[in-house]
Amino acid sequence: MRVEHVRKAYANHIAVKDVSLTVPAGTVFGLLGPNGAGKTTTIRMMLNLMVPDQGTIEVLGRPAGDPQVSDRLGYLPEERGLYRKMQVRRVLRFLGRLKGLDTKDADRRIDHWLERLGLRTAQQDWSTAKVEDLSRGMQQKVQFAGTMLHDPDLVFLDEPFSGLDPVNAQVLKDTVLDLRREGRTVVFSTHVMDAAERMCDAVAIIARGEVVANGSLKALKEDFGGHGRVSITFSGDGRDRAREVLLDPSLVASIDDHGQQVELDLAAGATSQQLLKALVAHDVEMKKFDRTEASLHRIFLERVGATGVETGLSGHG
Repeated sequence: MRVEHVRKAYANHIAVKDVSLTVPAGTVFGLLGPNGAGKTTTIRMMLNLMVPDQGTIEVLGRPAGDPQVSDRLGYLPEERGLYRKMQVRRVLRFLGRLKGLDTKDADRRIDHWLERLGLRTAQQDWSTAKVEDLSRGMQQKVQFAGTMLHDPDLVFLDEPFSGLDPVNAQVLKDTVLDLRREGRTVVFSTHVMDAAERMCDAVAIIARGEVVANGSLKALKEDFGGHGRVSITFSGDGRDRAREVLLDPSLVASIDDHGQQVELDLAAGATSQQLLKALVAHDVEMKKFDRTEASLHRIFLERVGATGVETGLSGHG
């Protein structure tokens, strides 16, 4: 899937200013950004639920909105929408009929997904329960089942972990990774960096309607890491003894100081061995000295910045 120089404005507000990205087939792709950054608007344009003011979008090798691909897409919107007074199976049958499934085929697929998501077990069958009697997490799993009933090749999940307890969030994460193993492509938006880091092959970070980072998670971490990142945990009076070394600009470019534990970026031309030698020379006591890679959370904060986060608190998502 390719998105090239897409823009979308509402009245005087520019929701998406200039977004370009590529989603490799068969991957889990994270669309990351603070609230209001433009994630939901971008997904809706990919699905042809909105038409961009300018730019082009290609989905599964064809223009967005092409009838040949629309039935190959699955979409779990951020705003959940289930008929609360209906039984779970009846709701899912209805969603299946919207995708052209007959009742027999729909029931077969419904049983598969209810069992896969833990909503139909030997001890409990929630298929006959009313939606309103289910917890929020269980309702979300029902809607996810509805998203998958027609066996889509490309799945869009908009803030899928919002409001989920840890158990249900893990079930959904495991299912997303299963979809990748099955050869499907999954695009999900989130501002939860931990979930994205554990699941994504590639990401695009959006701030203020623009892509500020884009690529494979591995490449982004290598680019961000620069000349190297080191994590040190001190013991005894090691932190005080290390002060002179940590302030040496020939060794340390930047530092996140957490007292007895610090994370730092090496200066251009410096090596972790040189840093360690300098610390030992100053008789610094350490519990741990590790070369590390930058976390996605750190990359996000660096690329988005405090201004971007504040800007993202309002407006269209």
